[in-house]
Amino acid sequence: MQALLEDLSSFDPSTRRLALDRLVAAGRPTPPATDWVNMHLHSFFSFNGEGWSPSRLAWEAAARGLYSMAICDFDVLQGLGELLEASDLLGVRAAVGFESRVFFEEYADQEINSPGEPGVFYFMGMGFVRPPAPGSPAAAVLADMLERSHARNRAIVQRINQCLGDVALDYDAEVLPLTPLGNATERHIVQAYQDKVLLASQGHLDQAAAFWAARLGLDPAATQTAIQDPLRFADVLRSKLMKKGGPGYRQPDADTFPRLDQVIGMIRACRAVPMSAWLDGTSAGESDPVRQLECLVSKGVEAVNIIPDRNWNLKDPAERSRKVAELDRYIAAARALDLPINVGTELNKPGQRFVDDFTAAPMRAHHAVFLEGARVMVGHTRLLRWADTGYSDAAVAGEFPSRAERNAFFAAVGALPAPTVAERRRLEAMTTDGARAYLADSAAAGVWR
Repeated sequence: MQALLEDLSSFDPSTRRLALDRLVAAGRPTPPATDWVNMHLHSFFSFNGEGWSPSRLAWEAAARGLYSMAICDFDVLQGLGELLEASDLLGVRAAVGFESRVFFEEYADQEINSPGEPGVFYFMGMGFVRPPAPGSPAAAVLADMLERSHARNRAIVQRINQCLGDVALDYDAEVLPLTPLGNATERHIVQAYQDKVLLASQGHLDQAAAFWAARLGLDPAATQTAIQDPLRFADVLRSKLMKKGGPGYRQPDADTFPRLDQVIGMIRACRAVPMSAWLDGTSAGESDPVRQLECLVSKGVEAVNIIPDRNWNLKDPAERSRKVAELDRYIAAARALDLPINVGTELNKPGQRFVDDFTAAPMRAHHAVFLEGARVMVGHTRLLRWADTGYSDAAVAGEFPSRAERNAFFAAVGALPAPTVAERRRLEAMTTDGARAYLADSAAAGVWR
């Protein structure tokens, strides 16, 4: 069993699929069902803190009884097909998105959700069922996002190499092989440097610690202690090497990332859902959520994303109180516009929760809203896959007198249990109009008809 679970995250896709088939043949997980959701999980196609693939994430979601899950990788849709196939096999409600950074021109002089970087805006698209058509303008935008990421990474490595001198990385030979399909992140770069210095030190942590302390001006004794925990030390290195003040950092400008409007256009062209991301409400750019959200909705944004754990799971009582208040304020602003709210834990660094603690008081207060947001994204995914109907379609928006009514319809479709093999085959055999009627009838009944 454990070997098959490890194979679920092999870089070889055939190995992953064989492991999944064998696990399912041995018996799908059947834990008690919950109404807990995680709609923002990074897989190893960007960076996952456990090194897990979309298939492993789907397995874990099934094993823990999650109501629904979604992957959200940086700058790529490489896990799209795998996640939908795995969730079908495991009977998990699911959706697929991506996350990226864009430039938000209306907030060019304000920090938003990327600290210290005015105008830079973490942003998402959710509910993709296929990648953009090859050769299409949307495909060009998505490809440009990855190319920009590679260019930034290469520049980071070049600057850090100059700082470290005798320990230099080759991005193509030593960083990209750490990824299954060549989408490296800062965390991969840190891992590569960490591994290379340890190798040069012949595995002696004390020598590696002395190297890092000397090169980065760290306290030698503190570094000797910190390096004993490689995962925590990786965060230290990332901060010292790549964040503001570190040798790898360069302040981004208006041309570093694609324009927000361009990325919204790409998402809508794919008939997915443009989704704003929110940090914690403490920056100038997040100080007026109503104004920001109204601006974003005017641009075609249809939903918002929150990582709640960083707003309430805090040791300092004063900070916790302030950030819970900001969380409540932002949710109120999004609800006033009837925007679906997507939540999750990221899982892009070791130690993060696999799923939010929905028993915590700040989570209980909004659990129903978060559950509805997950249902909307799952319902959209189902309707787009089988009935050629997307949440963001102009025709669909015109069909419902209000966004609240549109949410209710898509959420009802998303609330249906995961379809069985027979139900999927029935949907696939139908015309899109027939599938739309079948999904609507089933949603109205609350069961597959």
